[in-house]
Amino acid sequence: MKIRSVKSNNHRKAFEVRTSARVLAFPFAKASPQPSVKDALIRVWVDPELGREGFTYVLQSGREGTIHIDQVLEYNQDPRYMRDLLLHKLTIEAIRRVEKTWLSKREIIRRLGTSATQFYRLLDPTNYRKSIDQMLRLLSVLDCEVELVVRERSG
Repeated sequence: MKIRSVKSNNHRKAFEVRTSARVLAFPFAKASPQPSVKDALIRVWVDPELGREGFTYVLQSGREGTIHIDQVLEYNQDPRYMRDLLLHKLTIEAIRRVEKTWLSKREIIRRLGTSATQFYRLLDPTNYRKSIDQMLRLLSVLDCEVELVVRERSG
């Protein structure tokens, strides 16, 4: 996701990050180095060196920091980002289980009822076009039980 613009809001003590879809806040307190009254923010810009997927800022002391859009999306609990994060975790676990299983890849593919190409797409951590359903089915074939735990947020 590309960042269109970024500005600081000293009243809210946060960066305001504008994407094509919406404006997201990212608090100064989550940034490192952290802007403060003693070390004020003097400049912030969308960083072209990050492919417009992040922004850089400079403090009065000369210290510089960079924030990636993933940090902003995670802080704001963006549903698409959280889905992709879950898919990535399931994929990494599936890869680990495939390496440890006594089942051959051919047998896993047969039990999934899919093609070899589709099986390898499921194991590709950069493929976010797969569904969570497909990953759960793969993990089931690998004799795994997946539980979703919902709990109160801490802090």
